[in-house]
Amino acid sequence: MSGNIYGTLFRLATYGESHGPAIGGVIDGCPAGIELDLEAIQKDLDRRKPGQSAIVTQRKEPDEVQFYSGIFEGKTTGTPIGFAIHNTNQKSKDYSHIKDSYRPSHADYVYDEKYGVRDYRGGGRSSARETASRVVAGAIAKQFLSPISIQAYVSGVGTLIMNTHPSDVDFKTIEQNPVRCPEPHMAEEMENYIKQIRKEGDTVGGIITCVIKNVPVGLGEPVFDKLHAELGKAMLSINAVKGFEYGSGFKGTQMKGSEHNDLFNRDGTTQTNRSGGIQGGISNGMDIYFNVAFKPVATIMQNQETINSKGEKVEMQGKGRHDPCVVPRAVPIVEAMAALVLADISLLKRTNK
Repeated sequence: MSGNIYGTLFRLATYGESHGPAIGGVIDGCPAGIELDLEAIQKDLDRRKPGQSAIVTQRKEPDEVQFYSGIFEGKTTGTPIGFAIHNTNQKSKDYSHIKDSYRPSHADYVYDEKYGVRDYRGGGRSSARETASRVVAGAIAKQFLSPISIQAYVSGVGTLIMNTHPSDVDFKTIEQNPVRCPEPHMAEEMENYIKQIRKEGDTVGGIITCVIKNVPVGLGEPVFDKLHAELGKAMLSINAVKGFEYGSGFKGTQMKGSEHNDLFNRDGTTQTNRSGGIQGGISNGMDIYFNVAFKPVATIMQNQETINSKGEKVEMQGKGRHDPCVVPRAVPIVEAMAALVLADISLLKRTNK
């Protein structure tokens, strides 16, 4: 299997399966001398870990990261940073009923067809548990990028959508509710809706918005390595992501150029920011903001018709512990992937001077 490495200069390789002994990664290219806040890294992992509230999967994992190289006396050494997160609460028997059957809209079928073998326990390598390794690397990238700040939040669950523009969001309220929505009343509606969906044995999708502040002008490499193209690739690599838009996004197609253009101020900033902080694939110094769309989780607790490995039609129902909605736990994943993109592009910019 290829495709397990992200980045050109700041590189992350991840390994492990959902029900294996551990998951982890190796970060290569991280500059030396960065003083790391290990508690901040663990805090981001805690935001992603299962079992943190009543509206997520109840798998109980401590998700404690252990570093094995690349850090000495609290600082990066410039050598590869190796780390592991041990799995402690696997229940592989929950998946024995799908050993020879394929969940609709899941990676089960294509993995079996492509590789001729499939780890059905929790989805194996296709499980979203792999993203914990990304969160570790992203948390380190965030500290390298300071004072650039990256904050994401849930802006939509199903048909419940926030009206607040990213530039007006109070980021202090994001972690004050289990949904991670900065609008308290909307967060309550979303939480109740997710609980209702769980009772029905169903799942629901949602939207995560990310805002990146204090970005310098000049990040991004035309023509094929545009900043927004790299962000799009990174976000679309996350499990369950179905769409990415930045700035005005698809709504921009409904506007005239005279309405859409961001007029300049004398200092190079713009009066509006429909470009989403990126023009010509290069950061323009304004805040970067984008939306990431997540589909409903494929595994549902309802009977569905499917096929088995023999091509026979069978009925199946999901079992075990699954998220009725992934977006509350995916917030730190979106932040992590954005940080990996910016860390890599920041190092590339240094080589172009």
